[in-house]
This record gives sequence, C-alpha cells and structure tokens, in this order.
Amino acid sequence: MSAEDFATDQTFEQGEISGQVRLGRFEAQYEELFAEALEDGVITPEERKRLERAADSLGLDRGRIRAVEEALVAAYSTRHGALARDLTQIDAGAEPVIDDPQPSLRPFDPSAHVRSLEGRVRYLESKVEELERELEEARSHIAVEVDVSAFAAAPTAAPDDPDELHRRVRNDPRDEGALHALFRATKASDPDRAFRVASVLVHLGLADTPERELAKGLAPEGLIRPKTSLGSDAWKRFLFHPDEEVLTGEIFSVVAGPVLLGRVAALRHQNQLPKLDPARLVDPKTSTLQAPRCFSWAASILGMPLPRLYADPTWEGLAQIVPNVPPVTRLGKSALSGRSARDLAFLAGRHLAGYREDHFVRQLVPSIQDLEDIFLAALTIGQPTLPLAAQVKARALPIAKAIEPLLEPAQLDRLRGHFLRFVEEGGRTNLQRWAAAAEFTTARAGLLLSDDLGAARTMLTAEGVSDLEARMDDLVVFWTGDRAGKLRHQLGVAVG
Repeated sequence: MSAEDFATDQTFEQGEISGQVRLGRFEAQYEELFAEALEDGVITPEERKRLERAADSLGLDRGRIRAVEEALVAAYSTRHGALARDLTQIDAGAEPVIDDPQPSLRPFDPSAHVRSLEGRVRYLESKVEELERELEEARSHIAVEVDVSAFAAAPTAAPDDPDELHRRVRNDPRDEGALHALFRATKASDPDRAFRVASVLVHLGLADTPERELAKGLAPEGLIRPKTSLGSDAWKRFLFHPDEEVLTGEIFSVVAGPVLLGRVAALRHQNQLPKLDPARLVDPKTSTLQAPRCFSWAASILGMPLPRLYADPTWEGLAQIVPNVPPVTRLGKSALSGRSARDLAFLAGRHLAGYREDHFVRQLVPSIQDLEDIFLAALTIGQPTLPLAAQVKARALPIAKAIEPLLEPAQLDRLRGHFLRFVEEGGRTNLQRWAAAAEFTTARAGLLLSDDLGAARTMLTAEGVSDLEARMDDLVVFWTGDRAGKLRHQLGVAVG
C-alpha cells in the first residue's frame, strides 16, 4: 500500500462535520480531579482547596461546576448505596454540598454492616424471584410482529421492474434468479447498480460471464475517491438501516456525553480505566502506518471528526473505543499489519460509525437492559411526570438524577421536544431491534468505503460477530438497492 491508497478526489470538498458526541462546556480536567477526590466518599478541606484552585485556573463557572459535582455524587451514591461527604462544608457550618454528613462521623459498627448486607441479599433474592415471574409472564405474551410487505407485489409490476426484483432480494438475499434478473434490468439504465449487483453475484459465486466481465471492467483500481463528504441527512435517509428508528437514536444522542462522563468516572473509581501509553499516540498525517492514515481518510468521507488514535501492537484486537474525555481509539496488532486497503477501509468505516452520537451510547452500554434504563431516564428528564412502574422508576430516576445536571438548557429543550415527538409517534420503541439495526448500519458504512463484500466478510469474521450470515445478507440487500446508489452518486464515486 502507498499514500495513494487513502486519497480523495482532487476536487474533494469537506462538508459539515456532524455526529460527534457533545460533552458541553465542562472541563475534563476538573471532572477527573473531582472524581479522584471522591474515590473514598469524602472531600477533605485540602482536596476542596485544590479543587477550587483548579476551577479558578480553568476559569470555570461555579454554577456549572456544582452541576458536575452533583452528577458525580449522584453516580457515586447510586453505585455504592451510600452518601458522600464534604467535610469542608461541615466545618464551615454551611449547607452541605454533599448531603447528610452525620453518618460519616459515627464509629463504624461491623454488626450493623453485616445486617445491612444480609438485608440487601434478601432484597436481591426477592427481586430475582419477581423478575423470574415477570419473565415467565412476558414469554407467554410475546407479541409477534408480522411484515408481509416484501411479499406484496404490485399487480401491475413488470417482471423486470427493479423495485419488484429488489423486493424479492430483500425477502431472500440469496435468490439467484432475482439477482440475475436485477442485473439484466439495470445494466442499460443504471450501470452503477448493475455493477454492484454483479459484484454481489461474483462474491456469492453465482456470476455468469457477462456479470463477471462487467464487475471486473468497472471495478476501480484502488479505493473510492469521493468528491465530497456525507452529510447528516444522507446518513439518516440512505445509510441507516430501515429498522434503526431515527428518533430513538436522537434521544440517546442528547445524553451520550453525560453517559460517557459517568462511565469514565465509574471505571476510574474501579481502577479499570484503560491507561494508554502517550508514546503510542499517532498522527495520521505523518505516520507511516497504514491503519491511522486509513482512519483519517474514512473520517473525512463520513463527515465525522477523527478521534485520537493509539497504535498498540501489544494488543491482539482490531480497533477499540476507549472511554475517555474525549473518547479515543486503540488500534491493535490485527489492524496494524497484514490487512489490505479494503480491509482497513471497512474496519475504519464500521468503527467510526460507532462514534456517531446516535450510536455512541450503544458502544458504552452493550446490555439492552441498561440501554432501556438510560432511554427511560432520558424520557423522564424530558417529561418528569412520566408514569413509570415502581421497579422501572427505581432504576431510571437515579440515572436521570446523574445525567440532568450535565445537560445544558438547549439539550433539555431537545429532550422535551423528542419526548413530545415520541408520544406523537406512538410512544413505543423496540430497543433490541434498534440496537441490532445500529450494528447493521455500522457495517453498511464500512461497505460504502471498502466497496468490497469480501473485505466485509473478512473483517466481520475477524471481529468474531455471532450473526455473520445475517450481517452479510443485510449488506447484499443494501448493496443491490437504490440507497447505496444514492450515496455513491452523492459522494461522486458511482461508476458508468
């Protein structure tokens, strides 16, 4: 590979950078200092003085700093089930910034601690029994979603109608007859789509001679060289998987920054925050490594900011988002050597798509249950009187209390507007389906850049995804459809 592998057209125009996680005006340095001081649950007079000096030197607004502290204290209390204490406020006789300091002044009572733990165990056992009953009830009332749109062919549809043929492909991405027919139907009228269909047939080992010749003849020599970057509208209209509800992602996008701060604080407290060697930080502009240069190329095309990149050949993985403020990417041994330009293009596109603010919470919180709690917390901030079941409220309200102080007025307004839209659109979402669709979207971003289904399969296999064939089937549907064509025309890379 050479520097020419990761290049754009000479007339390339960088559009608006969009989709980044917003952290607001809070300074990461202060958040780190306060989290360190709070590790033992007590803010000493010496620590308070150090914090005040830091706030003054950074020129931070005291009201905003109080909001940061309140959010971190709420997160501490939720995590440990105990209140933190600010000894400086106690000494001064003022109203405590961190509530109820008196328990900290009592002698430690081991027997009381044991009784407390035993009560907690009994409570958790009762919750397990309750959840098991709810699970059994839910299993007996599973709603079956039926979608027969793919089977409903228009009565007047011609047998060579591309839309009708693509409906057949959506129903069965390995339908050889439909793929051959779609190639013939688009060969004269839409060369780029015919090229993409031919590429799919070649990948599946089903191509005949004309299809192989066209796929080979129109294939670019290297990677795509776009003339412009993708905008936010193109992401949502053409690149997002149809099952990825845009409004659900927009709600997550508002709280992504506070969720990141909470995650970083929790990892730091548990001493599990990854520590990256500053010497491994790479500059894509000067680096001789292919992977960092590819990530820089991919970010410019996708219209996204490039995170800081750390090349770590001691780590066996491919690419990893490391929680930090701001988050950074670690590139491992599997990405730094032995990969083709198309492999790296797919990896970069898929990885960077996870940085989008509407996808980022999914990267931080892989559990669907935790996603649900954060989603309901966001809705609760948008509408504090939202009626929730007692057990749901017990999970969501502490999260909302930790998130809300970190949101700026404009973000609170966005949540209120999103809540109203959510209710207007039915007030329902399927987070399991949304999360799966978001994964499909990131793979689509990778294919758009790599232009190679073989590279997609190689890298998804290297990642060890559990639903490889489902991912590949979705990429076939995407690549043979008109959405991929519109994206390629917008980028200026459509063939023919």
